[in-house]
Amino acid sequence: MRKIRLAALVLVMSLIGFDSLSPCTTTIVTRGASADGSVMVSHSDDGHLGADSSIIYVGRAPIDRNGSRAVYPFAGALGVMPEYNSFAIPRLATDDGAPGYRHPGVPRTIPIGSVPYSDILDFLGEANRRTTYAYLDCNYSIANEWGVMFGECTNGSKASHNPVPDKRIFYSSDLARVALENCKTARSAVLLMGHLIDTYGYWGTGETLPVADAEEAWVFEMAPVSEDYTKAGGLWVAQRVPDGEFFIAANEFRIREIDPAERNRTLLYGDNLFDVARDLGWYTVTDKKSGLMDWLATVSLGEYSHPYYSLRRVWRGLSLAAPSLNLDPWVQDGLTRDYPFSVRPDKKLTLGDIRSLHRDHYAETEFDLTKGAAAGPWGNPNRYLGTNDPAGDVADPNRERLGAWERPIGVYYTNVTYINQLHPALPYPINIISWIALNAPSESVFVPFAIAEIPPMYEAYDSGVYNMEGQAWQIYNLVGEYVNLRYNSMIRTINRAQKENEEASVRLVRELQQMLSPLAKENPEEALARLKLVLNANAVTIHRNWKLLFEDLVLSYNQGEVNLAPPGEERRLGKTRYPDSWLEGTDYYRGPTTYKKKTGYDED
Repeated sequence: MRKIRLAALVLVMSLIGFDSLSPCTTTIVTRGASADGSVMVSHSDDGHLGADSSIIYVGRAPIDRNGSRAVYPFAGALGVMPEYNSFAIPRLATDDGAPGYRHPGVPRTIPIGSVPYSDILDFLGEANRRTTYAYLDCNYSIANEWGVMFGECTNGSKASHNPVPDKRIFYSSDLARVALENCKTARSAVLLMGHLIDTYGYWGTGETLPVADAEEAWVFEMAPVSEDYTKAGGLWVAQRVPDGEFFIAANEFRIREIDPAERNRTLLYGDNLFDVARDLGWYTVTDKKSGLMDWLATVSLGEYSHPYYSLRRVWRGLSLAAPSLNLDPWVQDGLTRDYPFSVRPDKKLTLGDIRSLHRDHYAETEFDLTKGAAAGPWGNPNRYLGTNDPAGDVADPNRERLGAWERPIGVYYTNVTYINQLHPALPYPINIISWIALNAPSESVFVPFAIAEIPPMYEAYDSGVYNMEGQAWQIYNLVGEYVNLRYNSMIRTINRAQKENEEASVRLVRELQQMLSPLAKENPEEALARLKLVLNANAVTIHRNWKLLFEDLVLSYNQGEVNLAPPGEERRLGKTRYPDSWLEGTDYYRGPTTYKKKTGYDED
């Protein structure tokens, strides 16, 4: 049965294009913008069941200077590639590297090409290093042991195309993996990824990769060149986020002016950027007076998919951080300059603020998805995709459409969200925690992990196989599905469970980091082992708590009745009542209240 389901999934994904199902939201909170002095990088991987949600620990590995690092395809870019055995689930199958990627019985993924380790080490000036660094990985990379942290979102770009073996071998997913395997700082990660694009070529879609460490935060953006262009492998730029500011991206390039005077200060980019853009006929200036390149307009048509699909989330994120700016949610077009690259928050941001941001449905705004007919009687913010919603159209957001839903940050088809949090004042390697929520974070819970081995149930994922004990993702998904039966009531129960588990986890992490700090300075490996042991036990406990939560939801809400009785107390039932505001839009008030035949809305 599993092989049949997998084959069917491969066929479906090849027909619809897997990239159409992976639009994400990503943020950076710099050290000076956070309430506790931490740096945070977040990413929601919004990919439907077609995206592999396994969290894989990739440990340190020996480096053979005379060897090479294989570069793999990724079905999340432009769809499955059977010629490389590159499918949606699992995203990678190889006998090299992490045990979580071995997948016995699955065809081995065929590399597109490889990079000599001598090139990587020489570029970084580390000719004698003999091991890679450990990191957590998902569809897109998460963070490494040194506190280099990544986010990601896909963008519309003027060109997009499949890989060309040994000529255009890198997509953003493996770029970030190579960076985490080899870099201790965000700046070195940016420069290495740029070097890899320039030297080995880039394929796929436009991409934004936020990357940060204890000292700096950068936004790295890349775009493919035209498929028939041979003078360059791709285009890339990076802009530094000023300390004290907050950044958000949502499927649209966010970098604008490329001022050569800022190169190596606040901007980094390839040597051939301007010449290639002119060759392609793409070069677009911000205005005639300055003559500076407008990166967004040069490499893309603006917004992803449809108007406000991206910009509404950018507006919302910036407005939540800095409401005093009074940013207008309505703009002239997808190339608007109304929204700043980053903002200084009105109040310094907390981990809880970023959790809430990723759960946001535009509450208390004119776009509130818990209101209106589409929310149904129970205020459900989830909007299943319609005929005009994303379907692989990442290039032209201006084509005529018949309709569209507002696209929130907290969307129902999120597979995994992570918030990487680095405390610069704490010692390596216990200063970096990745808070991970499987399934949509609005109905899930953020679980803390060290950059170390994690429980096997969090590494396992196959949406075509029911395995409640072996796959942690499934219980979080089950709760997320069940809440749709009576959203406005059930979500309150879920919110209480989120609060209890997340607050307990925050206290646990804080206490562990304080307790283990002296040991980390003397014996980093032992400190990390103890941190891992406790956090993994906590992750298993939260998984069990979510199973109990689901049981509570089943017992409390059934057959149109609400059982509000706490354990051990007398059962009290409440009948479900549809709100009048919703009934007025149905046939309820035109129902069988008389024996007379009704014609239309009026009685005979």
